[in-house]
Amino acid sequence: MKCIYFDCFAGISGDMTLGALVDLGVPQKYLRGEIRKLGLDGWRLRISRAERNGISARTVQVAVAKGSPGHHHRTYGDIESIISKSALNVQVKEKALDIFHRIARAEAQIHNMPVTDVHFHEVGALDSIVDIVGCVAGFDFLGAEAFRSARVPLGQGFVTCRHGTIPVPAPATMRLLEGIPVYASGVDAELVTPTGAAILASFVTRYGPLPAMVIQKTGYGAGGRELERIPNMLRLVLGQLEVAGDGDPVLVLEANIDDMNPEWTGYLMERLFEAGALDVSIMPVYMKKNRPGVLLQVICREQERQEVALNIFQESTTAGIRFYRAERWVLGRRTAEVDTRYGTVTVKIFTDDRGEHTVPEFESCRAVARAKKVPVRDVYSAVIAATARRK
Repeated sequence: MKCIYFDCFAGISGDMTLGALVDLGVPQKYLRGEIRKLGLDGWRLRISRAERNGISARTVQVAVAKGSPGHHHRTYGDIESIISKSALNVQVKEKALDIFHRIARAEAQIHNMPVTDVHFHEVGALDSIVDIVGCVAGFDFLGAEAFRSARVPLGQGFVTCRHGTIPVPAPATMRLLEGIPVYASGVDAELVTPTGAAILASFVTRYGPLPAMVIQKTGYGAGGRELERIPNMLRLVLGQLEVAGDGDPVLVLEANIDDMNPEWTGYLMERLFEAGALDVSIMPVYMKKNRPGVLLQVICREQERQEVALNIFQESTTAGIRFYRAERWVLGRRTAEVDTRYGTVTVKIFTDDRGEHTVPEFESCRAVARAKKVPVRDVYSAVIAATARRK
């Protein structure tokens, strides 16, 4: 399984990640082409070489043309519309939107407002949109199926923004880092930006030392300034994990419920997935006094535990939740599109020691079936036939 390891010894930001991806081998022409799919004008990528403590790295800066709307404030809805209507592929859209949603949710919690009311300022600027979409497109180009990271170092001190002087790390960054192992570096600088924290939260599923892997290539992305004690750069390591299926630590949250309106269960499930749940199951059980009830079981990652638990309490009648840590084995997974006689359909591709296994994506098949007014089973058959021809 192909893996990318974030060796963030000096923290992480969007531009550092983008620089490391270019250094890792993502073509500049490809990046510019993907970013153009957003349909935004007034930007230009400046990619160059830099040295930090004698180590060669790439720097990526987004130059915004004078008079362009690049620094206008945007709402989460504005950004969602830009990305959703773009010509980017489905997986890049979904991951970029996930990163922005995480930032919006963190800002909403900090400022005590709904996500829909959040106005992006620094992160809403054109350069940050380009950074995030460029990073997601770069990871998609490399085809990594697993993402790991070292523990994350935090800086200290204060920075000035439109809200005034705030502590380092910024409150939104701290919120985004919940559930992620961090440590104090003692460096008087902002080492982790909200964009960098959101990238880690969205992609990385395990933190710790470099996993057992065969290293294929290493890329360095430099930050915009020199630090006194350490080289200001992010190192990305691309390699092949030793096993196809990879262990993924998760939490299992459970609650037995016997006094809830059954009409609420569907809404409860929706809210839990919005909160970051990986899977939600609701099973019929018999409880004390021989009462029929349900067992709610939710699988999530450590960083989503608080949000998931809060939604269980808010949207159900349970008075208690039990949880335990577990580990699941997951196969490498990516999505692709295949052309069928009914149109283009999305498929899921799983990887193990025997090779690749392709499965039709139901939601895509359903959408095509509705559009073409044919049975969904016919769309499934067309997808299976199309994938068989590709082998």
